[in-house]
Amino acid sequence: MAIVNVTPDSFSDGGERLDPTQAIDDGLRFVSEGADIVDVGGESTRPGSTAIDADQELARVLAVVEGLARRGAVVSIDTRRAKVARACLDAGARIVNDVSGLRDDPDLMTLVAQWGAPVVLMHRAGRPEEKYVVPAYDNVVEDVRRFLLERAAACEMAGIARERIALDPGLGFGKSVQENMALVAGVGRLAETGYPVLIGASRKSFVGRLTGIAEARRRDPASVWLAVEAARRGAAIVRVHDVAGTRQALAVSAAIR
Repeated sequence: MAIVNVTPDSFSDGGERLDPTQAIDDGLRFVSEGADIVDVGGESTRPGSTAIDADQELARVLAVVEGLARRGAVVSIDTRRAKVARACLDAGARIVNDVSGLRDDPDLMTLVAQWGAPVVLMHRAGRPEEKYVVPAYDNVVEDVRRFLLERAAACEMAGIARERIALDPGLGFGKSVQENMALVAGVGRLAETGYPVLIGASRKSFVGRLTGIAEARRRDPASVWLAVEAARRGAAIVRVHDVAGTRQALAVSAAIR
């Protein structure tokens, strides 16, 4: 899953793709480099970011979603809002990726069920404006697993088919460095549930704290390593900035196995 942020303030690539043509070109380049899914987002979720309204979000993402879908890309829309998801699904998006696990907008779960769209449910502790205050976990892998299974059960009760649900433990969203690493190491525990697991570690601040690299875009080597480790332990999807590098590393890892 390639990351295409159409925002002025994302932690790594904010401001790079405010021009829809640039965003579409980058998304198509990622597909040519081996991305199976292009994840388009119009609202930053970095710690300390300020929420925007649905109309602002749509103004950023809709033309990009439509342009990529028209050219055959499998597009996921990274949103918490039913209004945004509905317009993007109409424009050709196929997947909804919600950092709130379908909690922030109660209409979004109904919409996903009605469309029969695949959905990614993510675990998030706190909110971006609160800088994701880290809670006290008893056992971060088990606590996150329990939460995601509860959200998946709620989705199935609402009419979303089990095979259309993927789980994301939400690396960086209210976890310490050690807890993020435990979640990567514990991917197999999530995969045991039978749901596909998505891991998004790419360039995140905990990678910077592990490596001492302050600039987000210089964290790709460590991010690629984490993607390979996650896949090796059972992740079905890795969400990345460096598509070409990750594809190469995954190919070598698969050959060794």
